[in-house]
Amino acid sequence: MAKNVKAEAESVDRKTPALALSGGGFRATLYHCGALMRLNELGYLSKVTRISSVSGGSIASGMLAAAWPRLNVEKGVVTNLDTEVIAPLRIFCRRSLDTMAVGWGTVLPGKSIGDVLADAYDEMFKGITLQDLPDTPQFVFNATNLQTGRLVRLMKVRLADFSIGEIVRPKVRLAVAVAASSAFPPVLSPVEITVDAKSWVKRKGAVHYGDSTYTRTLSLTDGGAYDNLGLETVDDFNPVIVSDAGAPFGTEETATAFWPKQALRALDIATDQARALRKRLLFAECAAEQRVPAFSGIDCNPTEYPAVQVLQADPALTGRLARMRTRLDPFSDQEQAQLINWGWLMMDVAMRSYVTTAAPAPKKFPFPKFALA
Repeated sequence: MAKNVKAEAESVDRKTPALALSGGGFRATLYHCGALMRLNELGYLSKVTRISSVSGGSIASGMLAAAWPRLNVEKGVVTNLDTEVIAPLRIFCRRSLDTMAVGWGTVLPGKSIGDVLADAYDEMFKGITLQDLPDTPQFVFNATNLQTGRLVRLMKVRLADFSIGEIVRPKVRLAVAVAASSAFPPVLSPVEITVDAKSWVKRKGAVHYGDSTYTRTLSLTDGGAYDNLGLETVDDFNPVIVSDAGAPFGTEETATAFWPKQALRALDIATDQARALRKRLLFAECAAEQRVPAFSGIDCNPTEYPAVQVLQADPALTGRLARMRTRLDPFSDQEQAQLINWGWLMMDVAMRSYVTTAAPAPKKFPFPKFALA
């Protein structure tokens, strides 16, 4: 059985569309809502065969995964995306989730912060597990193993840390997978998953296979610690579509000698370099292999894309959206609508520039009252 499932996981046709949804808290969740809406309008959401996500992207992807069996597709377009996915996510993004998780996780006996976070997600996911998800598209929720420092893939066909091995068809709640993927360190993590040590299947390079130190309990933190773009599990698909709501890097005119701030600044630099290297590698590999990348970034400039545009965006406003907080705390109706409009517009120009090049330019934002210009 393990061999068959392994083949199933790795035999997804790479010549099909895949989508990566980055981290970035509720800001990312809302930005990705706009991206999903525009992909759907262009008839591409129903074509995607794998969706990889981290952190705030996993909140959006988790709701999409949970709702997938209820979605109605007509001529390639989901007719009830707003009702089943976008509206519930907007309601959820009005909550003070991080404060609640820390508060209750600190005082409730037998409950960790990660447990409370997972229980909050279960209010959306209703207790379903990874085994309740569709076979297609494959949903991959990415977390980081604090012990091995490696990416952990949580999906229907397997749970995998390739330095340990893989577990076939893991019995993990969807809410736990999303909580692990979005457990921002050090406040919301770790999320611990206890597994049967005998359930691991060895894979090439699994240096910790059989070591009970690593095979009984997985201590997981935000997937963005390893790969904030969620690219590693989809970067060989064609086309590969990326919605990136990660924080743009900022310069500082003066450096500080205060060591805690200096350490955080050094971490920001390292994180920015890791993201930049992943993006650079993606574009280089796509060019070499004649694959198509469609990259929608929250800090990108739509006028630098070749697609013809009708709608305009004020750079000062979109710059503020790109630097909006990444907390899991309440976002106002205006903040939500503007972030959704921005994710929608950037996905539009990315797709019409490189994938759906014959599609006409849209003339109206999803939320015209909160237009970006």
